Amino acid sequence: MQQLTRNGVLIDDTFAEAFGMRATAIIITAPTLKWARQAATTMTGYATSVIGCGCEAAIDMDVPETKTPDGRPGCRVMIFAMGTDELQKQLKSRLGQCVLTSPGSACFAGLEGSAPLDLGNSLRYFGDGWQISKKFGGRHYWREPVMDGEFLCEATTGLTKNAVGGGNLLFLAADNSKALHAAERAVAAIGKVPGAIMPFPGGIVRSGSKVGGKYKGMMASTNDAFAPTLRGVVNSALTPDVNAVLEIVIDGETSDAVAAAMRAGLKAVIDLGPKKGALRVSAGNYGGKLGKFHYHLKDLLP
Repeated sequence: MQQLTRNGVLIDDTFAEAFGMRATAIIITAPTLKWARQAATTMTGYATSVIGCGCEAAIDMDVPETKTPDGRPGCRVMIFAMGTDELQKQLKSRLGQCVLTSPGSACFAGLEGSAPLDLGNSLRYFGDGWQISKKFGGRHYWREPVMDGEFLCEATTGLTKNAVGGGNLLFLAADNSKALHAAERAVAAIGKVPGAIMPFPGGIVRSGSKVGGKYKGMMASTNDAFAPTLRGVVNSALTPDVNAVLEIVIDGETSDAVAAAMRAGLKAVIDLGPKKGALRVSAGNYGGKLGKFHYHLKDLLP
């Protein structure tokens, strides 16, 4: 494989392969940012991969009081799924179990999309007949009585069919601490890109996967080509100086958001340099056969 070099970091001449998804977003507010983020963090728990979780979700950004519908601190949460029905199912259950239940929370549409998805329209029945429908400023809300007052929830939010899932970067380093340092730098940089999320724990995944496996029914299994302990017994993609690999997976509201996020992550790791971080950066793909979105690393270099 051909490689380029930036600030001593080797960049594989390869591409990340991503695919189309359905996505939505909501704005969660609360009396303090702490509690807005608590509701959002709980809602996005166990949402790392559609392979096992049904959806991929994370906090996109914090939203200041001056930009939320009710003038309280909040955050924008994004949720991705492979189909509209699954997205609606995940949205309803996570909203009901994790946001409705959180102290002082309120929920508003976070995306103007091509079609509506139910928010308050599906949760209003919890009000047991005491819920109140309100229309204000051309928007529809539901007010539901709860034990600390009212849960205010917009009736619907938007759906986009132009979302992209599976953008990725692989950081190859001499040891675990340097791989983690590089990945953390990339996460911090990508976190500043609006409309893009990193659904894995802290934005980082160590268990990169390949499609299928030798056991029946496995949709995915360990990416043995990038597993240091298997070097010498498989067709390894690792050189002898690489002993740890970490990956960042990126979902975006648009293809441009994924590209911008990957560009930001690449720059952060290149600026860090190989002595403190990654010796090499690569990306995962399936030969271009799985997804129609291909992000070539050489086109994203600073």
